Amino acid sequence: MKSAHALIDPKAELDSDVTVGPYSIIGAAVQIAAGTWIGPHVVIKGPTRIGRDNKIYQFASLGEIPQDKKYGGEPETRLEIGDRNEIREYCSINRGTVQGDSVTRIGDDNWIMAYCHIAHDCQIGNQTTFANGASLAGHVQIDDFVTLGGFSLVHQFCVMGKYSFSGASSLIFKDVPPFVTVWGNRAKAYGINKEGLRRHGFSRDTIMALHQAYKIIYKNNQTIEQAIEKLKELREEFPEIQQLVKFLRQSKRGIVR
Repeated sequence: MKSAHALIDPKAELDSDVTVGPYSIIGAAVQIAAGTWIGPHVVIKGPTRIGRDNKIYQFASLGEIPQDKKYGGEPETRLEIGDRNEIREYCSINRGTVQGDSVTRIGDDNWIMAYCHIAHDCQIGNQTTFANGASLAGHVQIDDFVTLGGFSLVHQFCVMGKYSFSGASSLIFKDVPPFVTVWGNRAKAYGINKEGLRRHGFSRDTIMALHQAYKIIYKNNQTIEQAIEKLKELREEFPEIQQLVKFLRQSKRGIVR
């Protein structure tokens, strides 16, 4: 169902089951799959592809050109959004640049609250939560099940690992390892995300092992290489420790301490 007051470019491709509210504007090279609901006063520019059963609330801006002075009008850059995401009021999500992978990508089942900004070339996984006002600079990677507290800010090229958590108003300049809670300006590590892990069904033994791994990394005044060596025994028993070690080895910016 499309409102008579919506402006939809003839070159846009919308499934017949898509709902578009009044005064929304859908540009050319926009594709939207079945079941997606778009509220009033939303602007979506292409190239943008949006999957099934999303909810996009009023005054959101999706697929606008990147806020990057290097952007030269390249037409091949795009925004891709998966299925069952909820994108609330006044969110802005920009498309990619050729300096990245030419794409900003949002996965499935994400909850992106009001006033959030996701900049060019960001890669967002599945089942993340962005509380109000959380913002990402360009080229940020947010892995599955991450929670960003309200008004958290993430510096460009940073990575937040699976199940990590940032407290409200955190300013994040380095990578956040999986399962870790950070908070503050500048953000510091404050233990593992115990409550989040419990809610997602992690066993008591796994949570205890992750807590032990956290102490090895953060409390023993060691280098990352020394910590990885001491995690050998734990990672043989718990695959989550292997994920943590892999993240530490791959981190390019260093981790939040």
